[in-house]
Amino acid sequence: QVQLVELGGGSVQPGGSLRLSCAAPGSLFSISTMGWYRQAPGKQRELVAAITRGGNTNYADSVKGRFTISRDSAKNTVYLQMNSLKPEDTAVYYCNLKGRLLREYDYWGQGTQVTVSS
Repeated sequence: QVQLVELGGGSVQPGGSLRLSCAAPGSLFSISTMGWYRQAPGKQRELVAAITRGGNTNYADSVKGRFTISRDSAKNTVYLQMNSLKPEDTAVYYCNLKGRLLREYDYWGQGTQVTVSS
């Protein structure tokens, strides 16, 4: 079983910032696409941002210009820097690792709560 270790959730006021991190096994990290998803109460899980092993990124329209995804190969860690947070960003954020090695794989972290409220 692949374990993804997420850190960095919490509570913040609107306009504030948080940084999430997710550590993955090195054997898979370097060949995988890493992503952050979120799920708010009563809503479906949605992609927030993703970064390929080559460093290409994509973002949900709702977070463009506010969130930045990055990866550190030396630490096998992906980050999500979240700035100018809004109440609608409140959700459980999940780290995702996916790729293909003989067969496709798709792993999830346990989730970390982000709450944006005044």
